[in-house]
Amino acid sequence: MRQSILVILLVCACAVTGAALGASSQGSADPTPSAETDAAAQPTLSQFQIQALIDRYRHRTWQWQRVMGLPVTLTLRNPPAEPMDKIRVWKRIASRTEQVALHPPHARAWACIHRYEGAWTDPNPPYYGGLQMDLGFQRAYGRGLLSRKGTADHWTPLEQMWVAERALRAGRGFDPWPSTGRWCGLI
Repeated sequence: MRQSILVILLVCACAVTGAALGASSQGSADPTPSAETDAAAQPTLSQFQIQALIDRYRHRTWQWQRVMGLPVTLTLRNPPAEPMDKIRVWKRIASRTEQVALHPPHARAWACIHRYEGAWTDPNPPYYGGLQMDLGFQRAYGRGLLSRKGTADHWTPLEQMWVAERALRAGRGFDPWPSTGRWCGLI
């Protein structure tokens, strides 16, 4: 700690001395800052701060990937060498993943089914949530959510739609909602 303070004081003393020498050799101070002084004026991030930013975007990406039932992206395939570029890449991935997650492929169909089924927070057994999922359905297609949050009435509407989307992709179609699926023109 003491060494780092001494180094900082030394750097400041050199900077002040260098600035004074530069000003006296030019005769007058240049009112427009150079690119070098701009770069020096910007605070640099520590390795800890860089990793914290990367982790924030990675965790946001993972959250949305889990909601969609996708495998999580643990690392970048071709990571950039510069830390700030890594932050930008993870930020872009998080943003794109969130945009996909916020728009389930069959959102209108799930909204129609929900209209005839129940409230998103319907806690009445044997069917839970806005898409009226029974426990077997929740175990099969929403096991992670079931273990973390409990039954579907504790899930967000978006999470319920993505669990239903997983069942649809698994080949179940809209058959778990036979009457409602017909009313909505899905069967």
